[in-house]
Amino acid sequence: MNDKNAADHRVKMTRRLAMALAAGMVLSTAWIADGKAQTVSSSPRVLKFSDHEPLGGMRTRFLKDVLFPAIEVESNGRLKIEDHWDGEIAKAYDALGAVSGGQVTDMATVVPEYTAKELPLHQIFKGFPTGPSGSRQIEFLQRVYAEVPAFPEELEKNGLVHLFFGTGYPVAFYSSQPMENLDGLKGGKWRSASFWHLDFLRNSGATPVTMHWGPEIYDALKQRTLDGLMVNVDSGYMLKVHETAPNVLVSKDLWLGHVYILAMNKSVWDALAQEDRDAIRRAGEKSYTALGPVMDASFDNQLKDLKAAGATVRSLTLEEVNQWEDGIGVPGIQSKWAEDREADGINAKAALDAVSSIMADFER
Repeated sequence: MNDKNAADHRVKMTRRLAMALAAGMVLSTAWIADGKAQTVSSSPRVLKFSDHEPLGGMRTRFLKDVLFPAIEVESNGRLKIEDHWDGEIAKAYDALGAVSGGQVTDMATVVPEYTAKELPLHQIFKGFPTGPSGSRQIEFLQRVYAEVPAFPEELEKNGLVHLFFGTGYPVAFYSSQPMENLDGLKGGKWRSASFWHLDFLRNSGATPVTMHWGPEIYDALKQRTLDGLMVNVDSGYMLKVHETAPNVLVSKDLWLGHVYILAMNKSVWDALAQEDRDAIRRAGEKSYTALGPVMDASFDNQLKDLKAAGATVRSLTLEEVNQWEDGIGVPGIQSKWAEDREADGINAKAALDAVSSIMADFER
């Protein structure tokens, strides 16, 4: 893809993202218009925030355009967010340490997959191949934290307090060759980053491949040393995987489980006045009402962008998704993971059972 086409694609994504975020931005504007920000503190408490991704995707723009303004409004200007993006303060794998120490940043986006040692139980989220999307996905995560104390406790052990859940797009399968359905995984070499997804691929009859995320994936697909990629649909698009693997199978029911936790240093949280802690909680709850529709609209727009870029995109039926899930031995994979964690002294079985029970309430 030449520079002009790449720029055109970025423009299209930006326009579609702006449309998807409109509802959330209108909501935050309505709060301000409602008069909640009439009394503004002359010297607000500035909270420093760090994110490893650039400002521009659905998740990052939502934080910037909806959640952070809501925090300022709900606190009547007593709190202000100083936001830093694209790993300016801390890279993805360093985020937990940066915020837990309290010296580098007050708040940060923490991704459990990058910190499996510190957050072992949080790895459970990626252990489900299917799950809810949109607002129901947020409802699921909220229920887990409310009903399974081990999750917020695991954060607290690392000096963190959870403020807000962010999630990514659902999983997509990018194939270099035409693939009618997920039976086409058999015999191919497929790349994924998650250890859970590598097991899902293996039990689908594929040869799982681990590779660094970068241009080498694009090159491997082009050279046919790699047949496909199992990844969230937007990451594949941004890496231009669709140019060499233009056959895409996707579904909103293909659960990514890649949870982005907006966390605050616990000492910073404890030092805030109760009215400011309450304001942050209110801002989060009100922002969630806009997040579900934004996630749904952004997903639909992402598929339109892929098709416009020349990819062949097919949405799998719920029956197809369920059939694939039933055939890859998920209970055995989960049980083996829990047994290994138990051997390390982690009470993983109880947490897995509790999360599985909640997930069952969200079955399609």
